[in-house]
Amino acid sequence: MNVDIFLTAICGLLVNAVLFGIGATAVLAIPALSVEAFFWLPVVVVVSLVLSPFLGIWIARRLRVRNWGRKGWLRGDKISG
Repeated sequence: MNVDIFLTAICGLLVNAVLFGIGATAVLAIPALSVEAFFWLPVVVVVSLVLSPFLGIWIARRLRVRNWGRKGWLRGDKISG
């Protein structure tokens, strides 16, 4: 299995869990949304499944040193400092 595909899959699964957790917590914690939870929880599931591959790809690219280049690695970015 290609390392890039493996990293993307693992990152996608982790992002999916985080997005679903944030969405489900928001739906269940907000009284106006918890009344309609039977509608909003499936929406949260679908949105987390749709967004997770794109965010997983973005995160997986950052995990490979070869994608940074020497100057980019030394400079860093907003997240790594």
